[in-house]
Amino acid sequence: MRNIYRIIIPLIAVLAAGAVFFIAQLLFMQQGNKVSEKAMGEDRKEGTEVAYFGGGCFWCVEAVYEKLDGIKSAVSGYAGGTKDNPIYEQVSSGTTGHAEVVRIEYDPKVVSYNELLDMFWKSHDPTTLNRQGADVGTQYRSIILYEDEEQGQQAEKSKNRASKDFDDPIVTEIVPLQAFYPAEKYHQDFYENNPNYGYCRIVIAPKLKKLNLYD
Repeated sequence: MRNIYRIIIPLIAVLAAGAVFFIAQLLFMQQGNKVSEKAMGEDRKEGTEVAYFGGGCFWCVEAVYEKLDGIKSAVSGYAGGTKDNPIYEQVSSGTTGHAEVVRIEYDPKVVSYNELLDMFWKSHDPTTLNRQGADVGTQYRSIILYEDEEQGQQAEKSKNRASKDFDDPIVTEIVPLQAFYPAEKYHQDFYENNPNYGYCRIVIAPKLKKLNLYD
């Protein structure tokens, strides 16, 4: 009988440990899904739609779209990469595959997705690969991330229309959105909060003026 106990007790311990590990993995996966869902902005306001654009430094993109009528919010963040919940230093290293992008929530009754696309082509150079001005790296690539096939088709058609306005081929990526992760708090509303910062005065302010978006 003692021999049986010597076999059964360790076996029960192993099974219990395995059950605990399995439950922990399930909880971890559920938590991961919750983070992803939150990151992708499932809390959008009723009646609004969302676009995801990357065109160089997200400070620039955010500043441009915040000036347009019908925009409810513009949030700087990261998308298009392979790591969950990346931080700025990781994205800047170019090792996560993410691009600096902006999540734009808008009222389609005031401004359409196609109008947002038109501004996208005007507000940066989509013909320079992994570069916008002095900002160099895959994190600064030109990219459109679409939520559904309709958005994807509109983006492709808009790209074809815009190609006639550039001497060089457009290299913008148009890909489905997998996840969006908001950037750190200090990146949000950067131009609005830091108008006298060197980059804002030298790069963003002239761009807004050129686009007739300057206050």
